[in-house]
Amino acid sequence: MKTIPLTQGRVALVDDTDFEWLNQRKWYAIHDHNSFYAIRNITVAKNKRRTEWMHRLILGLQRDDKRQCDHIDNNGLNNVRSNLRICTNQQNQRSSRKRTRGTSKYKGVFWNYANSKWLSAIRTKKEQIHLGCFDSEIEAAQAYDSAALKYHGRFALTNEMLGLLPIIKLGQERPMAELNEIHDDKHEDKHEDKT
Repeated sequence: MKTIPLTQGRVALVDDTDFEWLNQRKWYAIHDHNSFYAIRNITVAKNKRRTEWMHRLILGLQRDDKRQCDHIDNNGLNNVRSNLRICTNQQNQRSSRKRTRGTSKYKGVFWNYANSKWLSAIRTKKEQIHLGCFDSEIEAAQAYDSAALKYHGRFALTNEMLGLLPIIKLGQERPMAELNEIHDDKHEDKHEDKT
């Protein structure tokens, strides 16, 4: 693994096999969506420039390719091939960090002012699934983590993975049967005959 110097005192990590061809140009560090990334500007025509992203070049993703690149460790400057994977926009959102704004420090957890409880919810395939209301913010985060592993699979980024929760010991996590009941109840309510 080698480093390529960027602006703002940053460096990009790349595999030894990619270093030579990537290091032939000047790269810049930009901050975008909670992370820094390595970019360069190239001239494509007179008075016309285009931005190239280092991670997309490494994976061979062309400019018109709608697929995205996911940094597995959420470090946009870690462009080692083993840390990069091609994904859809939806998969990339699943593995993203918690946004900085919100009522809770945990991903998938919100304070419900109406009933003074912590609400846990997850989005899957454009559907928001309510996981329950909890007295404890940590219980709500654990419910999100269990559901994230179930619904997002290898693209899940849990509160535990982010270091926000202690590692949950076997037997302490919220049973999947309980999460399935919540999900099934929600779907029954949604599809009940309204006559």
